[in-house]
Amino acid sequence: MTSSSQVSDSGSSSGDFVPTDDMPIHLTPEAVKAIKRAIEEEGESGDGLRVSVVGGGCSGYQYNLDFEKESRIGDVVIPCDGVSVFIDSVSAGYLRGTVIDYVSGLQGTGFKFSNPNAKRTCGCGHSFS
Repeated sequence: MTSSSQVSDSGSSSGDFVPTDDMPIHLTPEAVKAIKRAIEEEGESGDGLRVSVVGGGCSGYQYNLDFEKESRIGDVVIPCDGVSVFIDSVSAGYLRGTVIDYVSGLQGTGFKFSNPNAKRTCGCGHSFS
């Protein structure tokens, strides 16, 4: 499920989410449903979701989503309605306060990252700095 083509970014956050070290990001119910659906369609039983920030894209960093069986040393593990979400400690710093939603609209369908740490995003919406 490696995804960067369906990922967009917005600098605003929603709701009353307050990030902590144990919970640096928040996934909306729609995002959790989409993750479960993706695991059923593309993954394997027992898969979780790895959320990371990698170098690249127009603005310097881009979001990456992929299936993963288990956590790695130093990961933040977030249980979400039966699905484990894994975030490495470096990515957690870039993502702290991010709300991940799943949206469908005229501009496409996919995961939307509302990251308060993104100072600038590119025109394609797939990368940030």
